Amino acid sequence: MFDISVVLSNLFEPMTLLLMALSACFGIIMGAVPGLSGTLGIALLLPFTFGLEPGVALLMLGSVYCGSEYGGSIPSILINTPGTAAALCTTFDGHTMAQNGQAQKALLTALISSVFGGLFGVCALVFLSIPLAHVAMSFGAPEQFWLCVFALTIIASLSSGQVLKGIIGALLGLLFACVGMDPITGIPRFTFNTMELMNGINVVPALIGLFAIPQALMLLKPAGEHGGMAPYRPAPGVFWQTLKDFFRRIWVVGVAGVVGLIIGIMPGAGGNIATFIAYNETKRFSRNPDKFGTGIMEGIMAPEVCNNAVVGGAQIPMLTLGIPGSAPAAVMLGALMTHGLKPGFSLFTEQSDVVFTYFIGLFLANIMILVLGMVLVRIFVRVLQIPQNFLVVAIIAMSVVGAYSISTSAMDVISMCVGGIIGYILIRYKFGVAPMALGLILGGMMEEGFKLSLHLGAAEGNVVMFFFSRPQSLVLIALTVLSLVYSIWKEISAARKAEHAAG
Repeated sequence: MFDISVVLSNLFEPMTLLLMALSACFGIIMGAVPGLSGTLGIALLLPFTFGLEPGVALLMLGSVYCGSEYGGSIPSILINTPGTAAALCTTFDGHTMAQNGQAQKALLTALISSVFGGLFGVCALVFLSIPLAHVAMSFGAPEQFWLCVFALTIIASLSSGQVLKGIIGALLGLLFACVGMDPITGIPRFTFNTMELMNGINVVPALIGLFAIPQALMLLKPAGEHGGMAPYRPAPGVFWQTLKDFFRRIWVVGVAGVVGLIIGIMPGAGGNIATFIAYNETKRFSRNPDKFGTGIMEGIMAPEVCNNAVVGGAQIPMLTLGIPGSAPAAVMLGALMTHGLKPGFSLFTEQSDVVFTYFIGLFLANIMILVLGMVLVRIFVRVLQIPQNFLVVAIIAMSVVGAYSISTSAMDVISMCVGGIIGYILIRYKFGVAPMALGLILGGMMEEGFKLSLHLGAAEGNVVMFFFSRPQSLVLIALTVLSLVYSIWKEISAARKAEHAAG
């Protein structure tokens, strides 16, 4: 059992608090710069933790992780360019709200939601680590496939009445996800004998291209046309009003937090999928689902609560089973072992002081982010409030640097440029890029789950039963069917209302 006095004395040392604050600030910056990420931030900071106490080292890395998940919302809201892939859904209502003259409220909503989502995830990490880790481990290849199928039903919600165009965009994303070697057989596909494409298209540079480059080109439009940075006009009292409005919608924290937690503990899923599902489920439970995409608080709260809840969820299997639930958690696992800590039950018994120092420290880190976010957002707004021509150059330059820094590959920059051209064409013809982004994100995971299930089912003698007989798969199939039925019913109802209004 841990000694609370030892935990608190370790946590509230001035140097520990300073290092946590600096790490959280670094994480926010890594999340806010398109192309950078919490994974890169943790990897960059890891060498600086050598020689520190294990608890302090973990707190620094955990603060970067939490900060980066919030940071991605800042450019999503201000310039419609997600800082991280998980912040993609924040653009749907965040940038729209900002363009409607409520940039300050949108940014504060994202900040408050991120903090509450982070606290939700940490509570789960503390109380549900071992039980939820066992649930996560029951998910195999067929569950992975059905989860992706369920996520693809969100296309109807992302397409704003243009379902056919949404399907075309998603299929285009799935097609690009097929580039590279077959995940099971290793046979190259669509690589054009290019070694750089053997590992497929890097998703993050492609997403930067899909969202950042079209936005930069939008800035070149004549004054009065849609595009550019949203106006930011801070006013007193907005924080408290936003906080009051947030608590009126506190149910969103429950819905999005649970989605983020469950998907976070599933190895390989991560916040990219979770935010889409959380956005869709929040829209489904809302009394005004038609207002999503028009700039409402719930549309910002859902993805921001979710991707921060994933932080706690992804660390549950990491700490209890040694299996990370996300890419940042994988780097955290390396840091854990570098500092001589072995994941598993022994970690909670033999190193309980370190573990609970980390748990309580994550609570404190999220509170720090609330303060740091209110300060840093003003800096980012001032940085982005430069003449549009300079902003275009800055966005493109950040996009190129961000894409190249991921793996120092020129192919990533090319992928970003191609993604930018495709994204601009899609937006030009009102297709929207979100369905394509969803297909690109889900493609690899979906294909791997499907093909692995085929092989495992064949080995067991019945492929169909392998896909449809497992309880977890049946739950996901039921959710998929319900989602499709709801989408079809909503489309029919909207058509009938239109006919009634016309008649």
